[in-house]
Amino acid sequence: MEGQQAHWERIVASVQGPAYRIHTQRLVLRCWQPADAPLLKAAIDVSLEHLRPWMLWAQYEPEDLPRKIERLRRCRGEFDLGQDFAYGIFNHAETQVLGSTGLHTRAGAGAREIGYWVHKDHINQGLATEVTAALTKVAFLIDRVTRIEIHCDPNNVRSAAVPRKLGFCHEATLRHRTRTPDGQPRDTMVWTLLAHEYHTSPAAAAEIEAFDVMGHPLL
Repeated sequence: MEGQQAHWERIVASVQGPAYRIHTQRLVLRCWQPADAPLLKAAIDVSLEHLRPWMLWAQYEPEDLPRKIERLRRCRGEFDLGQDFAYGIFNHAETQVLGSTGLHTRAGAGAREIGYWVHKDHINQGLATEVTAALTKVAFLIDRVTRIEIHCDPNNVRSAAVPRKLGFCHEATLRHRTRTPDGQPRDTMVWTLLAHEYHTSPAAAAEIEAFDVMGHPLL
């Protein structure tokens, strides 16, 4: 175990991020561009019935294209400034948005919170798990965080299955900490994985490629 930990620490010391682009077995994860707005709008609009029970922002959709463009401009700016790291989930040809994810900084210093949603036509295919494994690897090996969190509604069994599969610890269920879309109190499950636990997580075995802003390989 000590040998694995030392190997991990050597890898961490040799790379610098953030990762602007990540390739997995089936997907491309990359920093949003304003030009992605039509693809993102199409994915959200067709998935609204699937998203509205869980995503508060979905209550304000559908959003017109100019607003979507402006939103993605802000996402790109925050990414470049190191303030937050939102990624689009694309097919390999990058002709379709299959969802969205992120390594969000709201978890505090030295930590990231991973969020995700998947296009309604691509649920139950393991994409959220594939995405989360990739971002877990990036967060620990490139961003060098000490903790990753995933938050979800206890009733969202698909979402809760993702951290469970990847060896995250169900640290707590916070009671009545948020609201449902119709304004009712909602509990929040908190899942965590710590840096020293990473090498025992299935995420460590994820086969990915990661690239910096210039397209140079990071992993």
